[in-house]
Amino acid sequence: MAFLESCNANERERFSPLDLEPGEIYFEEFAVIYYPPSSTETDAINKQQRGKLKICSKSVVFEPKETKYSLLKFPLKNVKKLGEREANLFSKIDIQGKSFFIECNLVVKIKERNIVSPYVYVKGEGEHIFSLVYTTVNSCLPQIAQLHRASTLDKIEQAAMINTIVLARQSRIMFDASCLEDFHEKRVIEKQAERITPLVTTPGRVVLTDARLYFQPFSATGPMSSLKIQLKHIHQVVKRRFLLRQVGLEILCTERASVRHLYLTLKSQSERDELYDSIVSYADVDMEDLEQENMILKWQTGLISNFDYLLYLNRMADRSYNDLTQYPVMPWVIADHHSQKLDLTKESTFRDLSKPIGALNSERLSKLRERYDEMSEPKFLYGSHYSTPCYVLFYLSRVALEYSLCLHGGRFDQPDRMFNSIAESWYNCLHGASDFKELIPEFYEGEGEFLVNRQNINFGVRQNGRPVGDVELPPWAKDPKDFIQKMAAALECDWVSRHLHHWIDLIFGYKQTGYEAEAADNVFYYLTYEGSVNVEHIDDVNERNSYETQIMEFGQTPKQLFTEPHPQRYHINNPYSILPGPKDTVFKNSVRRSEDIMPHSNIAACNHGDGMKTTSRNYQRKDWQALQPVLSHSLHKDSILDVHLSPDGNYIFSAAKDVHFKMYSVKDKCQSRSINLCNMTLSKCIPVNDNKTVIVGSWDNSVYFYSIEYGRILDTLPAHEDAVSCLLLSGDKLLTGSWDSDVKVWHYSSEMNVRLFTQERLSSLEHDSSVYCMSVAADGTLLATGTKDGGVFVWDLTEYYLLKHYRCHRGRVNTVIISQDKTQLYTCGSDSYFKIFDLYSGIETFNKKMEHEIKCMCYFDGYLIFGTSTGSVCVWDPLNSRQVDHIPEAHQGAVTTMHVQNREIVTGGDDHKVVLWREIPAYSSYL
Repeated sequence: MAFLESCNANERERFSPLDLEPGEIYFEEFAVIYYPPSSTETDAINKQQRGKLKICSKSVVFEPKETKYSLLKFPLKNVKKLGEREANLFSKIDIQGKSFFIECNLVVKIKERNIVSPYVYVKGEGEHIFSLVYTTVNSCLPQIAQLHRASTLDKIEQAAMINTIVLARQSRIMFDASCLEDFHEKRVIEKQAERITPLVTTPGRVVLTDARLYFQPFSATGPMSSLKIQLKHIHQVVKRRFLLRQVGLEILCTERASVRHLYLTLKSQSERDELYDSIVSYADVDMEDLEQENMILKWQTGLISNFDYLLYLNRMADRSYNDLTQYPVMPWVIADHHSQKLDLTKESTFRDLSKPIGALNSERLSKLRERYDEMSEPKFLYGSHYSTPCYVLFYLSRVALEYSLCLHGGRFDQPDRMFNSIAESWYNCLHGASDFKELIPEFYEGEGEFLVNRQNINFGVRQNGRPVGDVELPPWAKDPKDFIQKMAAALECDWVSRHLHHWIDLIFGYKQTGYEAEAADNVFYYLTYEGSVNVEHIDDVNERNSYETQIMEFGQTPKQLFTEPHPQRYHINNPYSILPGPKDTVFKNSVRRSEDIMPHSNIAACNHGDGMKTTSRNYQRKDWQALQPVLSHSLHKDSILDVHLSPDGNYIFSAAKDVHFKMYSVKDKCQSRSINLCNMTLSKCIPVNDNKTVIVGSWDNSVYFYSIEYGRILDTLPAHEDAVSCLLLSGDKLLTGSWDSDVKVWHYSSEMNVRLFTQERLSSLEHDSSVYCMSVAADGTLLATGTKDGGVFVWDLTEYYLLKHYRCHRGRVNTVIISQDKTQLYTCGSDSYFKIFDLYSGIETFNKKMEHEIKCMCYFDGYLIFGTSTGSVCVWDPLNSRQVDHIPEAHQGAVTTMHVQNREIVTGGDDHKVVLWREIPAYSSYL
């Protein structure tokens, strides 16, 4: 779910624009001390809270520093009185020019104990005192008083006054030149713009230089005061329609960019077009082959899937994950939600794709036609649309909590009106007087996380006495993941492929408007169509706001793409088709985004040798056999911190707390060398240069380069200011992580005979706390690091900047692994949780609290191997989320480290032993 990325980008900030009313504007903040209503000053002082006071257009919000306290929102329309407190010589609160009060009869409590839940409305008169920390009342109180006066006006006059205040403030704010990465950059364009994210519009300035694109919000709500995108990272720029006006611009970037996509709107179409032309001329924009004729042909012949083609059409029709008023729309295709088995060969299984949702029930349609005939112009058949922000959040209410609360005034929807059942929702779409909604892309991709109340949120109790929990699935689906896979299979099946062009005609094509729309019973309210009203020519601000509000609430029909009937897709038996037959297709779902749907990224089939085909993203792997110990030896006198197999598999290298680095011969089954490199614990060891050299990390802050060939230290690198905790070698880069909260990247070369290390540092990647583990992507472009406080950082290793930061665990991250295809992140921590994250969106796709803490983890032939605190070794299948092997007493004590190479695994533990394992078929006898 791409639109949820905006939630994760600023996870450290409790306050969010979603805590405000839709359309409300946040201006600035002040550091304050808050004194709740109290009977005495002493009592108020004892209850004081430090935090930030946020000044907004319709409210004042106090964000306490301690998360155990709620955010407090004071709606200005409920404020009865406010003013400066009179100075009192004997008061610790009433300091001259520093304190003021707000008297109101309603306070809204939000996110108590930092948990997203329905707002608590506390009614009753009370005086709330604020003491400013760094400034005086004169810089704060007049702004609140001015906005308070606006709140006393009627709705139209209030909007006009707030708009005047906003324009006046914005005209005084200029772009901060200190945000420029390089002062030599030449400014090309500077415009006022708004950044669009779901339910939130952020005004600011957009600046284009000859090297970068900047967006600086007028009021920052997080640690990033501005967004910066290098022009070389922009791969596509798309003109967008926003609220029926051609003023939008969506910028799509490569994985290397700090911001993957940016949706902007400007004041007019001419300003939008000027910015578009300038970006295209300066940036090396990849204008990919997106012409309709080519895409239609690729879809017809099966080069791209139905799902990807529908996403493409949504993109071309100005639908975007960033705009809930124009969220991508997908069709209901299955009509059977009661059978025990889903039969994709029966026509009755499917919905009639030649009719809009509202026309599927003939009895309801006849009543709607009667009303239509009696209606004056402009006529409409359906009073609601098939895609609105409310409908999108209806489906996503379990995963988009803050958005749902924002849309419903701080409360969840009524329990019986929520998305409770697939069959019930389909029934309502057929019989409801005003329910004509289609589906969203999440029904055909991912693992169905939006169907599960994973956080056990209390949404209320339905009239039948049952609490709102997970969405009730059809009998033919065993779980959410299975439901999504079968929905995807249905969308791609032959029957849907042969009829999908009819639905395209209704939504994107010639049956969208005019006579053909009337004949197809496909007529919606006139304001939902592009060109129905020219908002640009409406001078009255209030009238324009009224139209925009109606447009948002009624929904928007996609831009019309076709004026002639859409061609049919070639069916399986057509000689021009390369579509696989129903028995040859395996549907594997992954998180996809609109910017990923390009011709080259769709259904490139590869044969796996068993007659089955899957997408190129999936790799071949065999079923798990059995893990058997080959040898076991007690090498050290203390816990082993790292083990490593030599590249040829003949030796095991180990480092331990007993300050010794040791070599063990697998062939001779005995220790071949024991070296004391320093007087402190050795943490990591990596053999390089054909077993001739070993790189060893130590708690004495240094990295040692030991020659096995010559039996001596070749070089020593004083790498950090605290213990070296982890090492990685990727190509010509050596990465060292430390408890000093830093990861350093060094240039490494093994060509020199004596001094192997040039000591050339390429970059330093700073963290918030001690670094304990690292993982590098197979192609060396990405680095994931885990820290002491439970954070996981994802870095770009080509230009050394932070891409993502996740708060994954409560406590230390023990291991982090980037999947081979760079789509997933596997983590385990001291809180005993194992988690899987989507690498791009940051969405947690799986989590499980294990019975015992996972101390170490490695990837092995499509499976994950766990070493636990009780000495067991477990094999986990991440695709099916299940354990496939378990060895309860692999070590006597915790398994502290492991390394995998080829078909072998070596483990080390608190019992001072190293154990070598091999995967052996069950029928093999162990000698």
